[in-house]
Amino acid sequence: MDTTPQATRERDPDGTPTPPARIATAEGLDGSRATAAEPGPPETGSAADGSSGRPAGRRRGSGAGGPLGFIVDPALEAQRRRDLRRMRLVATSLLVVAAIVYVLTRGHDDGLLGFVNAGAEASMVGACADWFAVTAIFRHPLGLPIPHTALIPRKKEMIGRSLEEFVSENFMREDIIRERVLDAEPTRRAAEWALTPGHAKRLVDEIATVTVHALHRIPDEDVRAVIEQAVLPRLIQEPVSSLAGGLLDQVVRDEAHVGLVDLALDEIRVWLVDNEDLFESLITQRAPAWVPDAINDIVARKVHVEALKWLADIRNDPRHDVRQALDKLLIDLADDLQHDPVTQAKAERLKERVLSHPQVADTAMSLWGSLRAVVVAALEDEGGPVRVRAVREVTALAERLLVDEALRDRIDARICDATIYAVDRYGTELTRIISDTVERWDGKETAERVELQVGRDLQFIRINGTLVGGLIGMVIHAISILLPS
Repeated sequence: MDTTPQATRERDPDGTPTPPARIATAEGLDGSRATAAEPGPPETGSAADGSSGRPAGRRRGSGAGGPLGFIVDPALEAQRRRDLRRMRLVATSLLVVAAIVYVLTRGHDDGLLGFVNAGAEASMVGACADWFAVTAIFRHPLGLPIPHTALIPRKKEMIGRSLEEFVSENFMREDIIRERVLDAEPTRRAAEWALTPGHAKRLVDEIATVTVHALHRIPDEDVRAVIEQAVLPRLIQEPVSSLAGGLLDQVVRDEAHVGLVDLALDEIRVWLVDNEDLFESLITQRAPAWVPDAINDIVARKVHVEALKWLADIRNDPRHDVRQALDKLLIDLADDLQHDPVTQAKAERLKERVLSHPQVADTAMSLWGSLRAVVVAALEDEGGPVRVRAVREVTALAERLLVDEALRDRIDARICDATIYAVDRYGTELTRIISDTVERWDGKETAERVELQVGRDLQFIRINGTLVGGLIGMVIHAISILLPS
């Protein structure tokens, strides 16, 4: 990194005046820097540092986000800067101490001072070498464009690709994913979570809230467009006579229509009982004019009584002739819908006329509105039967999952399959985010951000280099004394 103090520069490399608010101090041998907020325009990387040349987009200290997507916590970043500065000061102080000792013991080659001088000299060499090695990772030492230095700014694209390959090879493999999912036992843990007091209700409440919001956010015009442009045209084009015939045949054979017939008979009987006068008037109106009214009244009452009796017979006799005739009619209709081209053509024309009527879309929208209103009202009622029943079902399912190991294993296996499918299908796109994101980062900012994360620990390399170098220097000095001249 260039060691020229930025505060002394009058212009940026592109010739624009340096904003007064952008302040940075010079970086010395210990690499310490005093930085402040930079509200000036975003900086761009240069060819010298190997950055991509894209705007850095700095928002340092905002707490919401850092440069080019770096997440920045101002307090945590300040603490890391203090820790890094402190460790740099310790490492540099050891170098200074070694230099002072070397100067004070210079010329004393014999005795104890000779060992101290040799150790101090080796300590300086080790400290400077390790300072160079650590600094070269993040920037050019002393701003000199020495080959194979400033590795992160120059090689960030390669680092991004390497990280992508590492994640793909070590985390996106089927055996690893299956092992991790099975070890996690997601079904058992979910069941235990659901059985914790209050969790089942919380889950149901969240699902109900999300569902209500989703239903409210579905525009009616979109629903109408789907019905008019997708559902109805598809139903018109799709032949349904054979399907309807097969369904009707199965309904009759399973006697699923018996309840509907009973309901119709009951409704007719209720109408006859409640409208006796109307029924009798209809009968008398159709009687010959020459028949006396008294006889018409007697006949009408008799017909009304017989009609009620006839309906009761049909209702109470499952094998009544009328029922059997109706069953035969329905079976013949079902057979014709499946095999008779004339009946099929009539059914399709009827279907097209019904579905093409403008009122069908309005009716469908009315049904949709009613259905949505009913569902929303049921879900918004926190003490209503829907939520209460849902909580009971969630709790019952969780209890069953805890005792049924085979069921848990099947569900875990399905989760594994779904996860592996998602990774196989979208894993490449997911890992590519790593290289694409790193490629968009500014080189200098990337180096600075990485240094804040690991720089404090890397200073121990400098400290160890100083101490170990001193020990090695004394060992070499001892060997040189022992060896014959």
